[in-house]
Amino acid sequence: MSLDDFKNVMNDLSKNDYEEKAGECSWDDFKRVVTSRRSVRVYDKTKVPESVIHEAIDMALIAPTSSNLQQTEFYWVRTPALREKLVTYCLSQPAAATAAELIVVVARTDTWRRNAAAVIRQLKDSGAPRAAISYYERLVPLAYGRGPLGLLNLAKRVYFRFKGMYSITPREPRSTADLRVWAHKSAALAAENFMLAIRAKGYDSCPMEGHDSHRVKCLIGLPRGAEVNMVISVGRRASSGVYGPRMRLERKLFVFEL
Repeated sequence: MSLDDFKNVMNDLSKNDYEEKAGECSWDDFKRVVTSRRSVRVYDKTKVPESVIHEAIDMALIAPTSSNLQQTEFYWVRTPALREKLVTYCLSQPAAATAAELIVVVARTDTWRRNAAAVIRQLKDSGAPRAAISYYERLVPLAYGRGPLGLLNLAKRVYFRFKGMYSITPREPRSTADLRVWAHKSAALAAENFMLAIRAKGYDSCPMEGHDSHRVKCLIGLPRGAEVNMVISVGRRASSGVYGPRMRLERKLFVFEL
């Protein structure tokens, strides 16, 4: 599919007659959830109801995801023996050792074909526009495929480099590294949804990157095309659970108006 084909598909999709009104939202409620979410390092002994974890995961699963390929998975580690090992692999830090629950967020680079096929089936069953189906049948394999021995990746790198010299060109993913970045972006978006949902339910969380990713991956039986994005602990904060006031550097270091 050429760039012109891509533009045509996008234009066709924009002409659909589906409407969905935005629901009313409360800024004050949203702000309260966001500002009260802290990375909690020590939890008390309060148990977290199963329903809270399930509902938070449901909110995570509707986070934005590139091409709607839904490449994030959640592993709720509940078996005592596995949990004990996971705490150790998280360096036995208090945020893991005192948590009521531990969730491993996983980014998948190898499930896009399966998920694209499932999306196509749903689109066909729902009578979706042909342009939407064409996007998944033609563009997605080209964008996310590697080809035999990674040759498609090589071809994309060369093509996009020269094509981009004289026209506006989408350039990624064009390598295995790009595909990893692509997957982790969506996983991080989903993880944030999960943590905000946990806070909205009255509980707390901590995203942990301090872990032995290789051992965690082996512990939960992940295949080669899966990577640990982060481990999230969940519980109710102890009185000493937050180590200090929120600290952020000056806004001007990060926000630019052009």
